[in-house]
Amino acid sequence: QVQLVESGGGLVQPGGSLRLSCAASESIFSIYAMDWYRQAPGKQRELVAAITSGGSTNYASSVKGRFTISRDNAKNTVYLQMNSLKLEDTAVYYCGAAMNGMHYWGKGTLVTVSS
Repeated sequence: QVQLVESGGGLVQPGGSLRLSCAASESIFSIYAMDWYRQAPGKQRELVAAITSGGSTNYASSVKGRFTISRDNAKNTVYLQMNSLKLEDTAVYYCGAAMNGMHYWGKGTLVTVSS
């Protein structure tokens, strides 16, 4: 089992930047992959970015070139750097972890992009 705690959400202007953090209770080396999902009001939860223990990354087409997922193994933390934010990026962002054949979720952090 793994517990995940997101932080860093808030209000940001269009074109601005924000960095989300996800602290894991387990060593990242014990987690096959970590990811970020988001869910906007009235929409389905969607994958934003993912990173494996080996360092491979994957991004949704809507955020490629703007978002970057990274990790700090020493801190057991995964980050999502969000640049050039758009109104449509507004959503609750959830950290996820794939481990032992299961996927775990954090409680989420709200990101609001508004002028």
